[in-house]
Amino acid sequence: MKKKVLSSSFALVLILSSATAYAHPGRTDSNGGHYCRTNCAKWGLQDGEYHYHNGGGSSSRSSSSSSSSKSTPKKSAAKPKAAKPAYKESGLRVYVNGNKLSFSSEPLIYQNTNLVPLREIAEGLGATLNYDNNSGTIGVTKGNSKMTLTIGSKIVFYNGSSETVSAAPKVIKGVTYVPAQVFARGLGAGIELDNINNSLKITF
Repeated sequence: MKKKVLSSSFALVLILSSATAYAHPGRTDSNGGHYCRTNCAKWGLQDGEYHYHNGGGSSSRSSSSSSSSKSTPKKSAAKPKAAKPAYKESGLRVYVNGNKLSFSSEPLIYQNTNLVPLREIAEGLGATLNYDNNSGTIGVTKGNSKMTLTIGSKIVFYNGSSETVSAAPKVIKGVTYVPAQVFARGLGAGIELDNINNSLKITF
């Protein structure tokens, strides 16, 4: 009987000593383990290493690898939508003294402003054009009227006097466009915009 009691006590001591070898202060999570934060070297662990108590599992390396394999894959970021151009073809018909002009590049509408190809409208109005590519300055003359415009600028000079207009000349797909009404008025022409028929009548 004493032998049985002694052997049972000895077995209990072995179990407790084994548990002590793997256990140390600190709460465990639902998986039966936790991260080591204090006195890690004492227990044969590294700071921050995830481990199980009482031999209940593997180290942080296996735990982290298994948890990463189960993690939900990240959704790829949605691609930004390409911005639509602020301009579009207007279908505007331009008449000079009753004659319709033909454009190889379509007139455009931009911020409620009609834009027409510079060189073609200048030729249609019988104006002389001087274009400085370096400065983006456009000089236009017809008779006693002289006008100066600059690419990207809303300031226009009429015979030396400046005026701010609704839209600046701009280069679109390699073609220089100017505000149709501003351009015609700067050369001393009369203008009449017919919104119903989408036409611009220019007269000298």
